[in-house]
Amino acid sequence: MNTSWKNKPFVARGDRSPVCILLGPTGVGKTQVLEESFYPGFEVISADSGQVYRGCDTGTAKPSSKLCEKIPHHLIDIIDPDCQFSVGDFVSRADSCVKEILGRGNIPVVSGGTAFYIKNFILGLSEAPPGDAKIREELENECKSKGLSAMFEMLESMDPESAAKINQQDKYRILRALEINRVSGKQRNIFAIGQKPREEYSFLLIGLARERKELLERINRRVDDMFSLGLPDEVRKLVDMGYKEQDPGLRGIGYAEFFPMFKGEYTLEEIREMIKLHTRQYAKRQMTFFRKLPDVLWFHPDSRKEIEGTVTRFLGKCS
Repeated sequence: MNTSWKNKPFVARGDRSPVCILLGPTGVGKTQVLEESFYPGFEVISADSGQVYRGCDTGTAKPSSKLCEKIPHHLIDIIDPDCQFSVGDFVSRADSCVKEILGRGNIPVVSGGTAFYIKNFILGLSEAPPGDAKIREELENECKSKGLSAMFEMLESMDPESAAKINQQDKYRILRALEINRVSGKQRNIFAIGQKPREEYSFLLIGLARERKELLERINRRVDDMFSLGLPDEVRKLVDMGYKEQDPGLRGIGYAEFFPMFKGEYTLEEIREMIKLHTRQYAKRQMTFFRKLPDVLWFHPDSRKEIEGTVTRFLGKCS
């Protein structure tokens, strides 16, 4: 990248801090673009809900230690798999990272595929009521006695719009929607996030996309590579350490699928194909979500010069 602005530490002009956003579906090639087009002078803030968990390495495709030495990465390996990490936690920590990175004269790049993280970082958090420990405990006890399916049915009757947007196995989001309803007496969608980008930042949104067939082939190869790198052993190790199926870090794709196998319900090869299917479905949902974000500039990951030129022009306007 032609980074004449990097002859000295970057200093933002005006009161808006520049932030690059690199988004795209899983397997599209964000890591390669980061390595080739965002170096030197950049630091990455991971917007991946799985990479925050220690020990969940292979299944979340964490960046290599070599890449992290080349380009500093943040919000990776910060909590244990049995801890919750909300979108509010992400936005708060990402905001802190942005200030620290700019303070070093570098440029923050928020990169990942967790769409809800990215959308809330750009548009700001909703004004939903904070968590209520007592009501949360009540809901947890109800879930234990009635089962998650019953809790989801309850949500469907109370807040069908929210239920339609939540995976039936996503215990955290189901109980959170019910909690909001019980605390406020209102449906979750009433507390919508903003519609305009936050004013404290100047954003450059770069989206990566591939032809559908090409992306699906890459996803299939990626899952095969994860198995070759020892994903099944990684999951067994986490279970041996005492982590359970319901723990947040083990509910993601690439981890949750193994638990039926441990119960003798599926073979390892069936789990492999299941992970491929779930990842392909997830990538489709990601693209649907990302396509709705405004002002995204879309590129094929191989369009390195175009991406670099776009970033350079953006930073030139901000400095």
